[in-house]
Amino acid sequence: MQIDYQKIGLKVGLEIHQQLDTATKLFCQCKPELFKEQPEITFLRRLRPTQSELGQVDPAAYFEFQKGVKILYEANTTTSCLVEMDEEPPHPLNMEAVEIALTVALMLNAKPVDEIHVMRKTVIDGSNTTGFQRTCVTALNGQIKVGEKTIPIQHISLEEDAARIMGRENNTIRYRIDRLGIPLIEIATAPVINTPKEAGEVALTIGKILRATGKAKRGLGTIRQDLNISITNGALVEIKGVQELELLPLVIEYEVQRQLNLIKISQELHKKGIKETEITEEFYNVTSVFKQTQCKVIRKALDKKQQVLAVKLPKFKDLLKQELAPNLRLGTEMAGRARFWGRVGGIFHTDELPAYGITTEEVEALKKTVKAENDDAVVFVADTPENAKDALKAVVERAKEATKGVPEETRSANPDGTSRYMRPRPGAARMYPETDIPPTQITEDYIRKISAQLPELPEQKLERLMKEYRLNQKLAKQIMDSEYSQLFETIVTESKVSPTTVAAFLTETLKALKREGVEVDKVSDAQIREIFKNVSTGTLTKEAVQDVFVWLSKHEGESSQKAISALGLETISEKELKVLIDKIVEENEKLIKERGEGSFGILMGMIMKNLRGKTDAAQVSKLLKEKLKTAAK
Repeated sequence: MQIDYQKIGLKVGLEIHQQLDTATKLFCQCKPELFKEQPEITFLRRLRPTQSELGQVDPAAYFEFQKGVKILYEANTTTSCLVEMDEEPPHPLNMEAVEIALTVALMLNAKPVDEIHVMRKTVIDGSNTTGFQRTCVTALNGQIKVGEKTIPIQHISLEEDAARIMGRENNTIRYRIDRLGIPLIEIATAPVINTPKEAGEVALTIGKILRATGKAKRGLGTIRQDLNISITNGALVEIKGVQELELLPLVIEYEVQRQLNLIKISQELHKKGIKETEITEEFYNVTSVFKQTQCKVIRKALDKKQQVLAVKLPKFKDLLKQELAPNLRLGTEMAGRARFWGRVGGIFHTDELPAYGITTEEVEALKKTVKAENDDAVVFVADTPENAKDALKAVVERAKEATKGVPEETRSANPDGTSRYMRPRPGAARMYPETDIPPTQITEDYIRKISAQLPELPEQKLERLMKEYRLNQKLAKQIMDSEYSQLFETIVTESKVSPTTVAAFLTETLKALKREGVEVDKVSDAQIREIFKNVSTGTLTKEAVQDVFVWLSKHEGESSQKAISALGLETISEKELKVLIDKIVEENEKLIKERGEGSFGILMGMIMKNLRGKTDAAQVSKLLKEKLKTAAK
């Protein structure tokens, strides 16, 4: 779908959240790390919404409460304490994190605040034990240049990261609170981005500045991007949790497609003359229609003595299967709402039937029972009466919204670039002051001290990488755009490996491995450094680096030495290598006589295949050439 983004009035604002690599968490002295062992402590909670000072309840908080879930929290004593458990007030604000945030702010040309005031942001989805997230603005009104355009930066804030979800069993969600409290910097741009491509460029520019501090954590889940997207005649939609920078443009493209198609659906409904008031919560018990059904989902529900409830959507026929974006239809959106509000596994609708073991006869009987006309659609759910009713209420609400166009909502990003319903948009009642932490004064002297120690800007670093490490412009830019620019310099400094070899591996090779499905984030910086130290000492050949890396990605926490041993990649001595070369040359005497030095390429391939990364190719090449010269005499 070719879209004129200027014509449709696309506006995008970015919120980039990056974990900071500090010694402790934001409000306590615990280590900002994740643990993999079994938890030492567990405790059960249920969070409830509270009124603001004006007596208002935030709609997003109320939505989470309506789910009726319980939260089982998991912890250990190294990465969590009474602060994370909400059994002790927060400690003073982590000044190391403050300094990093102010450094980034100055690099973004923003004005630091005089005092940092910590606020509470209501969040009761279980990701915080307190029922709110602590956040504080550190600077305002910055700007960066991206190409020829100036992008305003609205604010730079510090906040605590959330607990991480570990699983869900029935009505209980398990969260691990090791991540809770890790310092996050949030950078919010103004909604002036007008194309998906531009959004990617802005995010990349901000990412370079964050990495330039040397204090940005690396790895999956350490950076998350939220998007605020709107188009003319559409709505402001927030999409949360885009983890891959490369995915940003695609997420925007798909959201624009979704909104444009929702506008088309509303126009079709308008042409059909359907009014919002005609879509009612008139639910029918259609259990008897499916008494003999072969549909496994419905059969399972009936065996549990549950019911099948249905609702008629007047003049919605064929609209529920209409594609909004790849793998996303209006029926999919209704199913998402039904799952959240009704706690059901999903919905059925007549636009997709007969299918799933549901017959034509059952569909006709269903339509007759709910008095559906030819132009109507019918949605039905098999579950407990309470869940089924709540699910169908959500479907009716979404159908009413479809008559108006695009609903304002918060959505969650999917790995394929599409998104799914998450919750309603938060309201103004969400924020209120944190009373347990006094304001932190930011003096002019403190700002001057930070200003005098700002890290080099990305363009300065690019020039230095090319000059100092003799990298070509393409490779230097790839390192700059990657997460590994700091690691690259560390490896080159502590090893004798060629900077070009290290840079090519950290960019081109790792990208290729990621495309092949290798979980590159499971190999730590320390493990990568160890790999290249082994290359430097001759314990490992550079040809075998990729094999060792892949093995380590499948065996978390192991050493490269263990990988070398497991893969049989121990390097052989020069004496052993000469013996092998002599053997290959003797076995191919006829080939050498026929081709002379022209046989070099074939013999080189035979030797390297035989050695499987146990020696350096340059060494093999040198010794083989010497041997061929001798053999030719």
